[in-house]
Amino acid sequence: MRPWRWDRASLLSKIIDAHANPVETFLRDAPATLEQGIKDSGQTAEGEEQMAENSPTGDYVQMDSVDWVPFPEGLCEGPIRWKLLHVSPESGAWTAIFDCPSGTSFARHIHMGPGEYFLTKGRMHVRGGSTEGGATAIAPSYGYEECNAQHDHTEFDQDSEFYMTFLGPLNFIDDDGNTIALVGCGQVLDAWNAST
Repeated sequence: MRPWRWDRASLLSKIIDAHANPVETFLRDAPATLEQGIKDSGQTAEGEEQMAENSPTGDYVQMDSVDWVPFPEGLCEGPIRWKLLHVSPESGAWTAIFDCPSGTSFARHIHMGPGEYFLTKGRMHVRGGSTEGGATAIAPSYGYEECNAQHDHTEFDQDSEFYMTFLGPLNFIDDDGNTIALVGCGQVLDAWNAST
């Protein structure tokens, strides 16, 4: 269930009204529209959620009600855990949050599409870290991974956590550059479903 929606007739009416005097129409209708949207969504006015959906294929995930599961073996070293938050087959995008204890790392990979991350806790050494020509992210921090970015070493020397949206698959590779696994939104959804 989406948080709230206008039906087509209501939306058309608002567009027509907005052409008459957009600021006045917005100021007049916004509080009532928001209040009705909250009622329709199942939220309380205080923002307490009553939404039941908690699936990575839906529109909403209550993160604290989803259990951490081990990230697939072979794609990481050590006990990295994750929560798959969303998959978007129409765009090939997927979003997850990762729990990375000190001493863990991700296997060598290439970002086939760009990605954005928010490191919420800890420290992450990307491409070997700043001492080896890569980057060292220290929480709280944001990072952007460009298309075709190769990560030979992504390591965590402290307990860390980060949220990331991938706009395309990850190509996990061996030391010679051969593909071990091409992991896109379909594969992560299958891995998630197999582990939950």
